Amino acid sequence: MTGKLEIGGERYGNQGYFYGSEPNDFLKEHADAIPTGGKVLCIAEGEGRNAVYLAGLGYQVSAVDGSAVGLAKLAAFAKERKVTVQAVCADLADYDIGTAKWDAIISIWCHLPKPLRASVHHRVAEGLRPGGCFLLEAYTPKQLGYKTGGPPDASLLMTLSALQQELPGLVIEHGV
Repeated sequence: MTGKLEIGGERYGNQGYFYGSEPNDFLKEHADAIPTGGKVLCIAEGEGRNAVYLAGLGYQVSAVDGSAVGLAKLAAFAKERKVTVQAVCADLADYDIGTAKWDAIISIWCHLPKPLRASVHHRVAEGLRPGGCFLLEAYTPKQLGYKTGGPPDASLLMTLSALQQELPGLVIEHGV
């Protein structure tokens, strides 16, 4: 693990896993879109449930998050499951995703302020190899009416039209 940034200590500092240890359902349903054995980057990965799952499927996984506490739990979880995940502690504002480096990039519940989100998404589009995929699950502004979770600030929520602008060159195959 590299870096010293600390965000999310309150969320990940308790015993157990804040979001549980099972992978996200959307990711499980769509993981077959990732090229077999490919290089995968999980952004805002927290304690690592999705990264560990993908590593268990045979992918080469790197996970980036701003919480050293969360990433320490990821390392312990990966060791317990006997898989390897490269953990990087970094702020997404500064993290270099690279160019044509990843077969897949995973973003599950990564709600960022709009200017940062647009920047990260542009870098995601640049970071994917030809034929790569970006799997994203996030709340839309409709979520505010349900009052069942997610960010309470509409500016952190995503719309399909905004995503189309923020992800130049990518084709959205599944969007609701």
